[in-house]
Amino acid sequence: MHLAGVRILIAFDKFKGSLSAPQACELAARALRQQHRDWRLDLCPLTDGGEGFTDILTKAAGGRMTAFKVTGPRGGLVDACLGLVAPHNMPAPARQLLHREDPEPRPEKPIAVMEMAAASGLGLLAPEYHDPWQTTTYGTGQLIRAAAELQADAILLGVGGSATNDLGLGALAALGLEFRGVSGEKIRPPIPATWKQIGRLDGEVFPALPPIYIACDVTNPLLGPRGAAAVYGPQKGLRREDLPQIESLMEHMARMLGDYCGRPFSLAETAGTGAAGGLPFGLLTGARARLVPGFGLVSAWLDLKARIAAADMVMTGEGCFDESSLSGKGPGAVAKQAQALGKTVHIFAGKHPHMRQWAGWHLHPIAPAGYSLEQAVRETSDLLARNIQAVFSNTAAVS
Repeated sequence: MHLAGVRILIAFDKFKGSLSAPQACELAARALRQQHRDWRLDLCPLTDGGEGFTDILTKAAGGRMTAFKVTGPRGGLVDACLGLVAPHNMPAPARQLLHREDPEPRPEKPIAVMEMAAASGLGLLAPEYHDPWQTTTYGTGQLIRAAAELQADAILLGVGGSATNDLGLGALAALGLEFRGVSGEKIRPPIPATWKQIGRLDGEVFPALPPIYIACDVTNPLLGPRGAAAVYGPQKGLRREDLPQIESLMEHMARMLGDYCGRPFSLAETAGTGAAGGLPFGLLTGARARLVPGFGLVSAWLDLKARIAAADMVMTGEGCFDESSLSGKGPGAVAKQAQALGKTVHIFAGKHPHMRQWAGWHLHPIAPAGYSLEQAVRETSDLLARNIQAVFSNTAAVS
C-alpha cells in the first residue's frame, strides 16, 4: 500500500462518562495528524440512539438544532434540542427506511430528529435520584408535540439512555391523553408510583402528529424475564424485590391503554417494546408509532457502507467493547463490515473483557491493567490519545 495520502475512517461511539462520539473522533484525528499529516481522515461519529443521537444525525444531514425547555425525568425543567433536517439531505436508503419517498412533488417539510435521553435520560439525574417509580417520559412527549407544531413531516426518536419505566404514559399525557383517578381527578404525570390511583383514561392524543419512527435495536418484549423492568429496571434504580409489583402494574396499565386506544395487548410481545421502560409500547399503542432498526438507520443516514469501502483502514471503539458490541450495532457492526471488505480494523476501548482476537481486527485496551473504572474514566482522553500515537508511531499498523 502506498502510505502517502492513506484514507482512514474514524468511527467512534461514546466513551460513557468521558467522551462523546464526536469528541472521541476529534481526539483520534488530532493524535493521528501529529504523526501523519498527509493521511486523509474521514470522521464519522456513531450513535446508539442515546446521548448524541440528535446532534450527530442532524449535523450529518446539514440540519439545524432548536432548543426547548421541557420537563425532566423527575420534574423541573431541562434544556432539550430537536433537529430539523431537509429530507433531500438524507441519503436515499435512510429516506426509504422512513418511507419518505413521496412520488408527488410537494413543499418539503423537515424530518424532526430527537433523543429521549435529552428529556428523560438517566444521565440527567444524580445516582441518588435513580428510581423508576418516580420518573416520567413527559418531557419526551413535549418534544414530540413541539416537532408536530413545527409541522415536521416525520419524527425520528432515539430511545437509548432512559431513566424511566412508565410505558411512555408520561409522553402520551404530554400529547393529550388524560389519566384520571376514581373521583375523576387528573393524575399528571402518570408515573408508576401513581398507577394504583388511575381508574380510567380520557382525552385523545394530539391529532396532528406526523408518523413517529422509533430507532431501536433492543429486541426485548414489554413484560417477562426479558422485559423492560426485569432487564433494565435495576440499572435505573429498581430494587429486585419490587420487580413483581411493578411488573403486575405494567401489565394492568398496558391492558388499560390498549383497551382505551383500541389496540391489541399482543403489541406487548413485539420485539423492542421493552426498550426505554416500555416507551415504544406506549407510542405504538397510543400514537401509532413504528419501530425501525436503529443501527441500520444510523448506518444508512451516515452512508457508512460507502465510507467504509472508500477507506484504507477503519478505526473504531467505545468505552466497553465486549460480546454485546457484536450484536449488530455500533463499533462491532462497523468492524464486521470493514472486515468483510478486507479492511484493516483497529478497535480502541476502555476495556474489552474476554474478547477473542478476530482475524483482521486489532484490539487495543487503552486502560493499563490495574486501573480502576473511576481512574480510567477520568483519564480517558489522555489514554486514548497516547494509545493511538503508540500504535501508529510507524506505518505498519495500516496494513
